[in-house]
Amino acid sequence: QLQLVESGGGLVQSGGSVRLSCTASGRTSNYEARGWFRQAPGKEREEVSCISSNGRNTAYADSVKGRFTISRDNAKNTVYLQMDSLKPEDTAVYYCAARFSCSWSPRYWGQGTQVTVSS
Repeated sequence: QLQLVESGGGLVQSGGSVRLSCTASGRTSNYEARGWFRQAPGKEREEVSCISSNGRNTAYADSVKGRFTISRDNAKNTVYLQMDSLKPEDTAVYYCAARFSCSWSPRYWGQGTQVTVSS
């Protein structure tokens, strides 16, 4: 089993920044790629970003390119999502996910952390 715990969400003003963290514990082998997803009220969950196991490959949704940065510290089993120039439409519950690779569906999910951007 693999457990993922997100932290760092909260209330921020439009144009502000927030950094989310996702720390993994348990059996992490075979599911080393990490992704961030988000779900706003009344909307489907969407993928925001993904990072490969070694951190060399990253991907972003068009809606966050240039504003969000995903990174990881494998020594700490932690993945980060730096969110800058936040907009009210970024308001959502953000979930961390573990998967075999960024082209595979997530296998494990965190509990989510709320990010609210006020206008």
